[in-house]
Amino acid sequence: MPSPTPQAVLAPLTEAAIFLTLTLEDETPGSAATTAATTADTTVDTKVDTTADTVRALLADVGGLRRSVGFRIPEGDLTCVTGIGATAWDRLFALPRPAGLHPFREVTGARHHAPATAGDLFFHLRAHRLDLCFELAQHLVGRLAGVARVVDEVHGFRSFDQRDLLGFVDGTENPEGDERAEAALIGAEDPAYAGGSYVITQKYVHDLTGWKALGVEEQEQAIGRTKADDVELPDDVKPANSHVALTTIVDADGTERDILRDNMPFGRVGAGEFGTYFIGYAKDPGVIEEMLENMFVGRPAGNHDRVLDFSEALTGTLFFVPSNDFLDAAADAAER
Repeated sequence: MPSPTPQAVLAPLTEAAIFLTLTLEDETPGSAATTAATTADTTVDTKVDTTADTVRALLADVGGLRRSVGFRIPEGDLTCVTGIGATAWDRLFALPRPAGLHPFREVTGARHHAPATAGDLFFHLRAHRLDLCFELAQHLVGRLAGVARVVDEVHGFRSFDQRDLLGFVDGTENPEGDERAEAALIGAEDPAYAGGSYVITQKYVHDLTGWKALGVEEQEQAIGRTKADDVELPDDVKPANSHVALTTIVDADGTERDILRDNMPFGRVGAGEFGTYFIGYAKDPGVIEEMLENMFVGRPAGNHDRVLDFSEALTGTLFFVPSNDFLDAAADAAER
């Protein structure tokens, strides 16, 4: 049997992205159809979840919609990754949850908090042009009208040489080559969902006034890398509360655990909103969860990430990213 085909989790970074988070609407009285199932002794009324039916049909069509939009401008490299939250999974599929799928776990430290926020469906749209992402987003949201609503929408953009709005290069330590798939895609550890992944997202807004009041050297100490040329500080210089130090996860045997980041800046100049949309893919969400624990609680406790003194997390969600094969069959998956 051929291996399941992953979604475009491993697609390279692009100049534009749209991040859509939606929640499913509850069924209202009279909105669900009722069918009669006859047994040998009685007739049983079975309520049909029309919201779930509509969502499953859309999931099966995401690939076709992506092709319809992207085919007209192939050099735009339009991709779409679809994620499903834990509560939505239980509603959509008569299947056990993937091993690592659960609601996002909020993290509270002495000074900083990573909240858990609502999210049943997630779409990560990427392309070299924002118009491609925008049109596909219209199709996706239009198909879900009346059954799901957008609770968070972020339009990301590339900033110069992959820098965030704090002025530092973001994503330098992403794995390369075969290591990308090893970090992000599920394999033999959960064979029923091989080819899938997990994605954790957070929307951070920055206090740029406070950040820019720091000198470059103090900013570099907070990040753990040099600002101009993006070189990691030596271990004997890098502070224990720097972002790099606290987000480096090493197993007991010395193996470093990687994730795949696709972070992007976003903002609204007139509103004074300047942010980073964190999006991390991993075959084990526990790696990202450990990073967040280190950042917000500290390693040891109280030694929180210095960058959080200038960056506030507004959202927090966790989704399972099934294989393309799973999505293509989603319309028939109610009883699988």
